[in-house]
Amino acid sequence: MFEGSCLCGGVKYRLAAEPGAFGYCHCTSCRKASGSAHAANAPVDRAAFELLQGQSLIKEFESSPGKLRAFCSNCGSPLYAYLRATPEVLRIRLGTLDTPFFKQPQAHTWVSDKAPWEPIEGDVPKFERWAAKEVLHQRGSRQDVA
Repeated sequence: MFEGSCLCGGVKYRLAAEPGAFGYCHCTSCRKASGSAHAANAPVDRAAFELLQGQSLIKEFESSPGKLRAFCSNCGSPLYAYLRATPEVLRIRLGTLDTPFFKQPQAHTWVSDKAPWEPIEGDVPKFERWAAKEVLHQRGSRQDVA
């Protein structure tokens, strides 16, 4: 069981399953949505997502055709995203987890869009666009439906 919340605590959720494999996405859209150098997003089946409080605070924004990003309308915390093509999979924003999560990133994706001020160091594989699926299968992302 994993629990998470937004910055103000108005939205709280529980996951009945551990989030899947993840990477750091450096695309412009993820950078803007996270307000940081990259986003850390992991898939979880929507059926495993239980909203505990704050339904009225959650707003969705269609950041590109068919991609919806959910956030708390009070504090602005990004919570999850999903594609209309695969609504059964949510991509949870790992920064909203309150329960410790110990998986490590499998890849840096979209480094072609990375912020010029961000160095990427270490041994985690880097990909100009999507990671090879054998390195990181990003369930619920455009990689999955492409």
